[in-house]
Amino acid sequence: MNAFFKNLFTLALFGAFVVMVILVTCNLGIYLATKDFVYDEVALAPVADVVLIPGAAVTQEGELSPIFIDRVDFAIALYEAKKVKKILVSGDNSTLSYNEVNPVRTYLISKGIPEADIFLDHAGFDTYSSMYRARDVFGVTSVLIATQSFHLPRSIFIAHRLGLRAAGVNADVGYIFRRNYARELLANVNAIFELSISRKPKFLGEPIPIMGEKQNL
Repeated sequence: MNAFFKNLFTLALFGAFVVMVILVTCNLGIYLATKDFVYDEVALAPVADVVLIPGAAVTQEGELSPIFIDRVDFAIALYEAKKVKKILVSGDNSTLSYNEVNPVRTYLISKGIPEADIFLDHAGFDTYSSMYRARDVFGVTSVLIATQSFHLPRSIFIAHRLGLRAAGVNADVGYIFRRNYARELLANVNAIFELSISRKPKFLGEPIPIMGEKQNL
């Protein structure tokens, strides 16, 4: 019996070691591959066709969470600095009662952004889907991603692997919970897995060329 538990303990240690190696390798690899494409200031960001705002939580009343507001405000700053020509809002609208993108559209218009330059992706259920659909549905080739530092490496990495010319602008303003960074440890591993199997988003649909006139309303 003692030998059994000893072998079981050894196996558990080996499993933990393998998991740790995978976590470190994936996360370090993504960080190193994207660190030169992260900008802390709007003025330093390169020019692109589109700024993509990844979805985040909204209240039942349709109010944007603080993290979401920071993403949108940085996207507005990029637009006003003429770093981009269009704004693509990508988020979860999987049910009639939950919509992450329409409230952003309302917010952008209230800040003076022309409605014709706002495009909405209602099926950006996750970061991978947002980047994939930006390429295949909206015809995006160059993009700036406005999001927080914990989310930027994965977003840029996925975009690059999907063939987009992408960079990110750090939208850190308020306090960022440690759990956001902890969650990314596993999310980064999952991103590499999704890319390795060439996962397709749940929805694609007809093309909506973002550099054209048609809007996704």
